[in-house]
Order: sequence, then structure tokens, then C-alpha cells
Amino acid sequence: MKKFHEMEYDGINVEEIQNKTYAITAQFQKADSFDEQNRLLHDMNEIKKEVTTQETLVSIRHSVDTTDEFYKQEQEKMDQVLPELQEAFQSFSKALVSATYREQLEERWGSQLFALKDLQLKTFAPEIVPDLQKENKLSSEYSQLIASAKIEFQGEEYTLAQLAPFEQDTDRSVREAAAVARTTFMADNEAELDRIYDELIQVRTAAAKKLGFENFIELAYARMSRTDFDPKDVEKFRAQVKEHIVPFASELKEKQRQRIGVDTLMYYDDQFKHPDGNAKPKGDAQFILEQGKTMYVELSEETKFFYRQLLDRDLMDVLSRKGKQSGGYCTFIANEKVPFVFANFNGTSGDIDVLTHEIGHAFQTYESRELGVEEYQFPTMEAAEIHSFSMEFFAYPWMENFFKEDVDKYFYDHLAGKVFALPYMVAVDEFQHRVYEQPELTSAERKAIWRDLERTYMPHINYGDNDYLEGGSLWQRQLHIFVIPFYYIDYGLAQICALQFWKKANEDREAAWNDYLALCKLGGSQSFVNLVESAGLNSPFEDGVVEDVMQEVKAWFKQ
Repeated sequence: MKKFHEMEYDGINVEEIQNKTYAITAQFQKADSFDEQNRLLHDMNEIKKEVTTQETLVSIRHSVDTTDEFYKQEQEKMDQVLPELQEAFQSFSKALVSATYREQLEERWGSQLFALKDLQLKTFAPEIVPDLQKENKLSSEYSQLIASAKIEFQGEEYTLAQLAPFEQDTDRSVREAAAVARTTFMADNEAELDRIYDELIQVRTAAAKKLGFENFIELAYARMSRTDFDPKDVEKFRAQVKEHIVPFASELKEKQRQRIGVDTLMYYDDQFKHPDGNAKPKGDAQFILEQGKTMYVELSEETKFFYRQLLDRDLMDVLSRKGKQSGGYCTFIANEKVPFVFANFNGTSGDIDVLTHEIGHAFQTYESRELGVEEYQFPTMEAAEIHSFSMEFFAYPWMENFFKEDVDKYFYDHLAGKVFALPYMVAVDEFQHRVYEQPELTSAERKAIWRDLERTYMPHINYGDNDYLEGGSLWQRQLHIFVIPFYYIDYGLAQICALQFWKKANEDREAAWNDYLALCKLGGSQSFVNLVESAGLNSPFEDGVVEDVMQEVKAWFKQ
């Protein structure tokens, strides 16, 4: 079995892939049996696996070191190449949805594959290739800019990720100085970030219009493969969060203010939870990975073998360093049938959250690696996030190994963090809806909308005299807004589902785990609502579901 550095990156030969795809499509259309069409579907999947493997390898190697000129240039090439391949892939999708033996193919592969294809066909036409190339280029510009941060602080140079521990320091002046250093970097690049986002809005709106959509929102929902919910459902969910979560979040923030002993909870106090300091892992990155091994060995037979593969094949890059992209993610290397976990450990409790969250994604992809079609490797994003958030809760029995005497602090902060995150998630989502409904807005008008949303969903925030944040620019830190538009409400929807798994695990851990494992094995073979129901969970779109979940959460905090 290859280690990550042994996996070969060969790039993509566009002409060769196009020719193979068109040839398979022609054969598929002439096929006179189900068996032949099924075989050609398999052949097409092998081509797509090769493309996604090469795309994933260059993406990972660029993100772990954005200063590597070779992979920087290869990423730029990939941004150009992938849109050029879409026309060929779309030709096969058109043939598939109108297949002579569609009924038998649906019986073999499930109706979700065809529902996904129907949506995908709406998202592309040859005339938007230049728009897609420009969108890719702008998205890469954003990631590169954020990764380039070299911030002078206390005589040393730090990335944005490396500043995080200082924003949790017991010394309030250190917290404030670190927060100011972060926002100064963002403010210094504010005009460039505005320019990138403005161009992204315009190019996405132009592409949507060319495809016959009223606005980019409709195109974005199709891109996200949302087959069984729409903006009205999401709006209804946001209203539930506003009614049942925002007031409780404000209560918890007031308790935090009292607990840390300040007259006014300022923005730079936000991540400081306890007067004697936040819970932190009791060791370095190697300690965390070793404790992770103990945890996943004991959690289940499936996680035991899976986690050892991650370690033995170097399928995790978790150390924060200069030139590395910010954030964390999990991706899947199709030809090797293995996931890859990317993170930026910084010595905070977030390191453990990333370890459990991203490995939740990774475990799902590993369990569904034999489903047979690329489209099923990951579910749609709101379903995929159920696996990651739920794994955070399934890991609870092992948290004492990481935090020792501070484990109760961790439990409190972890669950409180879910409460605080949900209003922010819906604010990000509503912001994007309003921005793309009115693509002609100026950057100043967009910022006014964001600041208004903060007052609605996060009324406790106090920015003091920080002009950058008070001016409504906090959203510029959120990669998803720039790079993966409308991928943020997914976290909120999944969080409500994960909290249901948390409740089930508290009542019957073995039954909850079996339901979770079965959900992972389904991958993306069903739609979001169907996956939720298959796991015995209630859809977050249903009336009363958010309220019911919050009753459980509030009861826990009262204990």
C-alpha cells in the first residue's frame, strides 16, 4: 500500500480524456443491452476516478505548501482544465439520464444517481467555461492571500492559525493584541478581499443568467445537489434557530462574562471561556495522534483498522506552518480508495475537534469506498457534515485522555460551542442569499447587511473601537463564502442531526453507533432527507425539531 508521498501525480491530459469520454458516450447510446450500458457506466466511472485523483493530489500538495512553485502552477492549470472537461462529462450524463435501460440502471444504482445527474445537467453549458475558469482563479486568489499571512506578534512571525492560542490567553491584554493583529492583517487586505468577492459575485451571476437561472442562488442550490429542499425550507430553518437558539446563546454568553469576570464581554474575549484558562490538550501533536490511536482502537473494529491506515500511510497533515493553507478539511483519493485529513493544530481544544470532525468525514468515505460510482463517494454536504459532527460526540468517552483534569471544561465548551455556532451559520447563509439576490450591491452595502445580521443573530457581540469589524467585515474570514458559496447552512442542518445522535448515544450507545455506521456505509446513495430518516433521525426542516433538540441541550446545561 502506497504512502501519500508515493502517490503519483501525472496531471491531466484533457484531449485524451475528452476523446475517451466521447467514445464511451457514443458506445453507451448504441448499446443494445443493460449489461453493456452498465459496463460502460463502470468505464466512465474509472475515467472520472483518474481525474478526481489527479485533481485531489494537486489540491492537497498545494494546500500543505502554497509556496511550492510546481504545485502552485499545477493548481493554476487545474483551475483552467477542469471546466474544459465538463462538456465531455455532461455529454455522458445526458446519455445516462435518457438511457434505453434507465429503469434497470436505476434499480442497480439507485434513483439518487439520476437525480444528481438531472441537477448537474442544469449547471453547465459550454458558454460558461470562461466564467468557471475565472471563478476558479478568483477562489484560488482568496486562498493564496489568506495563506500568505505573516503576522508580527510579540517579536515572532505567525500565520492566522498560529495566532489562535493567543486569543485564548488568560491575560486580557494579550487576547486583545492578538485579535487586533489578526484584524489588522484583514483590514490591510480589505480592499483586495472586496475586489475578489465583487468579481466572484459578478462572474457567478453571469454564469447563472447564461444557464437560464433567475440568479446565482438557484444555480448554487443545483451545484450543491440539493434534490429535496429549497431556499424556503432553509428560511424556515433559520427562523427556528432565531427563535429557539439565539436567546439561549445570549444567556450562555452572559454566563461567560460573569465567569471570566469582565464588565463587558468584548470581541477579543469571545474565545476565552474560563478564568484559569481554557481546556487544552495535555501534549503536542504527536501526543494527540497517539491518544487518537487509543480512542479509535477502542471505539470499534471498523475505526481501529481505518485509523491505523491513516497513520501508516501518512494520510494526515495536521501541523500549522508558514505557507500552509488555513482551516481543515477531508478529501478522498479515489484511485487509492483512501481519505486524506488536513488540519492546522495550534495547541487549543480545537485540535481535538478537528481530529474527531475531519476523521468523521474520513471514516464515512472509507466505509462507502466500494459503492461503485464517484457520485456516491461523498453524500451532499449537509448530509456529509452529520458524520463529522456526530463523530465529535461519539468520541466523548475518550476526552479525558486528551484533557485530564480539564475534561469537564472541554465538555461544557464543546456543547456551548455548538449553541454559539448555529446563529453564526444561519447569518452566513442569509448573508449569501441577500447578496446574490442583489448582485448590484456595493461592498459597503454588503457590509451593512452583514452587520445587521450580526445584531439579529449574535446580539452579544461588542466590537468596541475596532473599525474593521464594526464596519461589517468579519465575514471576509470565512473561506466558504468565497470558495464554496452556500456551503455553510449545511453545518447547521447537520448539527441538529448530530445532536440527535448525541441524545441517542446517551440513551443507548451501541444502538446509536450501529445507526451511525449504517449511515456512513450509505455514502451519498440517497438524498439528505432520506439519509436522515434512514438513521432514525428527524429532519431539521420539520416544525419543532430544533426546539426539541434545544430542550435536551438546555437540560444538560442545567445539570
